[in-house]
Amino acid sequence: MPVSPCPSPTPQPQRGVVTFDKAEFVAKFPAFATVDAALLQGDFDVATLFLNNSCCSVVKDANKRLLLLYMVTAHIAALFQGENGNAPSGLIGRVSSGSEGSVAVSTQYASEMSMTEAYFAQTQYGAMFWAATTYLRTMRYVAPPQHGCLGRGGGYPWGSGGWQ
Repeated sequence: MPVSPCPSPTPQPQRGVVTFDKAEFVAKFPAFATVDAALLQGDFDVATLFLNNSCCSVVKDANKRLLLLYMVTAHIAALFQGENGNAPSGLIGRVSSGSEGSVAVSTQYASEMSMTEAYFAQTQYGAMFWAATTYLRTMRYVAPPQHGCLGRGGGYPWGSGGWQ
């Protein structure tokens, strides 16, 4: 099994703000090639509501944040614009059962999962984002802020700001 050695020292994450590029997005998610660039830009803008796209984001590496934001953008585009030139299904939730004679489909929004997980589980792109961001939903040590990133409310829990 070939193994590449780790670089020494470990490279710093690429910091910065991600910008949307339709050609790059479609290269990663070709199912959206027929969707207008302005609509995809709007979907990307909505994706930034799910994942902060600033230098203060919990995902410090802009290259990793780009992939995560593109996953959410694909999820939103699948829900609102459809895939491969087809209109969106209009179904809310995942398909829980179906039949063929006289065509019947049942959907289920949440079962043994949280409402947020159920929302992302509606598409393969959302499920991929949910799985890729598991590490962001676990308890972790939060070091004092650096680079002027104060977090919520003036720097809580560091400094005297608290929730403001």
